[in-house]
Amino acid sequence: MTITAIPQQLFSVVPSPVGPLLLSGDDEALTGLRFAGGAAPPRGWRRDDGRFREEARQLAQYFAGERTVFDIAVRLDGPAFDRRVWDALREIPHGTTTTYGELAARIGAPGQARAVGSANARNPVAIVVPCHRVIGANGSLTGYAGGLERKHALLAHEGAILI
Repeated sequence: MTITAIPQQLFSVVPSPVGPLLLSGDDEALTGLRFAGGAAPPRGWRRDDGRFREEARQLAQYFAGERTVFDIAVRLDGPAFDRRVWDALREIPHGTTTTYGELAARIGAPGQARAVGSANARNPVAIVVPCHRVIGANGSLTGYAGGLERKHALLAHEGAILI
């Protein structure tokens, strides 16, 4: 029997205009980016701000309007359908939006807008994998794990909607 060591989960908290962001991952990739909201990281995680220096730099550039695409290693673990949705999210250009139905059709799952919405909600790496760029069929801002105010702020920052 071979026992494989589980990589140490590392984290950092970085400031942003939409509140503190909790970055997590291992030595190789970013595996989580969520809105900190004052919650402590899970027990056993180790803070390593140096590990996330590049992610913090690129996020600062994004919020300063100097970056539209992220160039960092990201590992997204989840069911195959969710990974297809998350891959498609990364193809939505900065400053644009798409609907859940359009995204479903794009991944070859027409009529599965609700399933796309559920996968979108499980996106472990907010902002970098831009789930905020998906809106309702009628143009409404719906369903964002970080809250609709943050979704609005991110889309306004990108110029996708009027302030």
